[in-house]
Amino acid sequence: MTRPRICLVMASYDPVNTRRNFRRELEADLVEFHTPEGEIPPLDTVTAFEEFDACVVTGSRASVYWDDPWIDDVQEWVGEAIDSGMPCLGVCWGHQLLADVLGGDVQDMGEYEIGYRSVQQVGDSRLFDGLDDEFTAFETHSDYVAKLPEPAELIAENEYGIQGFRQGDTFGVQFHPEYDMRTAEEVTRGKESLSQDRIDAVVDGITDEAYAAACETKQLFDNFVDLVRERRASAIETAATSD
Repeated sequence: MTRPRICLVMASYDPVNTRRNFRRELEADLVEFHTPEGEIPPLDTVTAFEEFDACVVTGSRASVYWDDPWIDDVQEWVGEAIDSGMPCLGVCWGHQLLADVLGGDVQDMGEYEIGYRSVQQVGDSRLFDGLDDEFTAFETHSDYVAKLPEPAELIAENEYGIQGFRQGDTFGVQFHPEYDMRTAEEVTRGKESLSQDRIDAVVDGITDEAYAAACETKQLFDNFVDLVRERRASAIETAATSD
């Protein structure tokens, strides 16, 4: 079976680590658009299973409520992609963007969640097949989805709030399943708004043991790609039947 073709909406301002991480974890052919530089996928590419089989939106230092033209353009493209039936996965900022596009509410938390944290599954989502009911994940965010869109389903949470949702074939996760230890440390050391004591404490927690526990979350990428393959196969079968 041919590999899925996925539109990678690269919202990171410094994409080197992000690119490495997603290309390692996604068993697919990725077509990258570095959106902060104005690289926006054309609107004529949103028909599901023609140009792209799915869309993945990465993390970013931006906030989805910033008044930046590139954010507006990404929101428009992603909204059209969702409407076309294209499966979409958002991570951290991507999770917030998908929720916002669907009508949810994204706000500043007034604090930072950062480091390896516990997350609890809610219900039974295919995205988390193979994960424990409570799992470890690396977090780094100061915005959050304060209210889910309707009729989205909550699929993960912790004491900081919503950690995952699903609406149809659109999924969002607040945590970073793609992070390796190098990325986790570099991102943490770059948080100039945090005290040095807190940065040091988080870096001290980036251990082989913690990373090994968090690697469980990488399974969700395989689960998403499997779903994409199934949706594409179904679309091909439907098209062949109708001819």
